[in-house]
Amino acid sequence: MFYYLGKIFLGQFPASRLLVYVSSRTIFAGLTALLLTLILGGPIIRHLYHRGIRDYPRSYMDYGKTKRGTPTMGGFIILLFTGVSALLWCDLSNKFVEILFLALLWFSFLGGLDDVIKLRVGGGLSRWPKLFAQFTFGFVISLIIFRPEISPLPQDIALGFYIPFVKNPLLVLPPVIYTLFIIIYYAFVTNSVNVTDGLDGLAIVPSIMTISVFGVFAYVMGNVKIASYLLFPYVPGTHEILIFSAALIGSAIGFLWFNSFPAEVFLGDTGSLLIGGFIATQAVLLKQEVLFLFAGGVFVLEIFSTFIQDYIGIKLLGKRILYRAPLHHTFQHLGWGETKIVIRLWIISFILSLVALSSLKIR
Repeated sequence: MFYYLGKIFLGQFPASRLLVYVSSRTIFAGLTALLLTLILGGPIIRHLYHRGIRDYPRSYMDYGKTKRGTPTMGGFIILLFTGVSALLWCDLSNKFVEILFLALLWFSFLGGLDDVIKLRVGGGLSRWPKLFAQFTFGFVISLIIFRPEISPLPQDIALGFYIPFVKNPLLVLPPVIYTLFIIIYYAFVTNSVNVTDGLDGLAIVPSIMTISVFGVFAYVMGNVKIASYLLFPYVPGTHEILIFSAALIGSAIGFLWFNSFPAEVFLGDTGSLLIGGFIATQAVLLKQEVLFLFAGGVFVLEIFSTFIQDYIGIKLLGKRILYRAPLHHTFQHLGWGETKIVIRLWIISFILSLVALSSLKIR
């Protein structure tokens, strides 16, 4: 909304440029979401508590019993204030913004449905319906990206498979092959964030770092001079991904105020799937899918520890390889304190984010 006001008054009031510039809109989007979350997050959490929307960990998870009754579905806070801030500061005619809004709504609805079933019935959505919804979104995004008449990406860039630290696309994939990759990729990223969300503040800070990394790439690719200097493909309009990302980062930082140990509210699947879906969409739109292995390295560690435990250990070998999965529960089993586990994984995420950012120059 403010972007259009800035356009209207651009020739009349010099200060209206602040409503148009990417840098100022990025700052304002982040601050708007942050302040709204800090001011209104508390009342929303109390509302969740009084409505009985509270988490009750499974009985075998002894270390979770102290958290019984904590409000959940806190991802609704992130959805609400990210959405409001993006509506205020993004160019709503931008195709990247439209796709990000679609991802935000799709995955928050999926996660919210899962949370509601957990609260009312128990157990949540089974694995295959959840995977089907993730696969479906990946397929829809592929249809958008690989159809020239509606794609926000030039087709020569859309079909290129890029990897970090390499200037040119590694491969040019046929649309069918790339579609299959994107479908699987969405399930991988969203579920990796989902399984990481097990300790107070654990998922939210690596999410902030990962989204920030992709936001920087969005700015680089959307600026013709910087893209040319760093030898990245120039894609007009990707800077709006940065502004949308700043809105989510602002609301996520505000959420951390309430989610830090001891948590007053949990993300729930509403939040973890929302964030995972958003990150996957950033990566796909920026053609930086493989970068997630670095920027989101903590999530990758967590989901691979689950895979090793469930599929290689229990199903293939018939025994546990780790004490528990995902990985943060193994550390708990070894006697590490919750805050120690969380902060150390934050540090690892920070280091991996720097490695991801180094690929801007080391190519």
